[in-house]
Amino acid sequence: MTLLVLGLALWSVAHWFKRLAPALRAKMGNGGKGLVAVLLLLAIWLMVRGYGQAPFQPLWDLGAPARWLNNLLMLIAVALMGAGKSKSRLRGLLRHPMLDGVIVWAFAHLLVNGDTASVVLFGGLGAWAVISMGLINRAEPHWQRWHGGTMRGDLRLAAISLVLFAVITAIHGWIGPSPF
Repeated sequence: MTLLVLGLALWSVAHWFKRLAPALRAKMGNGGKGLVAVLLLLAIWLMVRGYGQAPFQPLWDLGAPARWLNNLLMLIAVALMGAGKSKSRLRGLLRHPMLDGVIVWAFAHLLVNGDTASVVLFGGLGAWAVISMGLINRAEPHWQRWHGGTMRGDLRLAAISLVLFAVITAIHGWIGPSPF
């Protein structure tokens, strides 16, 4: 569990560095982006390795209905994560669509993974997303709502989300437990 917690901590600090130490981050220039990218890759490796090594300590089991709700929420999470860069009307409705997507992703995974390591991983990443929203809102209190978006953009987002969801579920079924 230590590697998992270290990975979550590194993930959080690397993402929050720009908000918590903006002057230091600015001094680093473009080289800082490379360092953050390396730290994030290391954080992901630590989280995956730590999660895989953690002992299974069950806390709850919501059964088969939770899997179907999880899959629906995952489709929504994929769409939210994509909305931030889309030309859909959804983009202008949410200030933090990618972070909203992470929160939905985390909640969905907690529905079907009721063990201690999952609470640490998914709960930790959900908490990271909520705290990140607060840090962004504090640093940039005046949100410039995106104006635009079309029905075509909505349809494109929906199509890309469905395809990406299918790819994710195929990979998930190949490397881990099947989402279905």
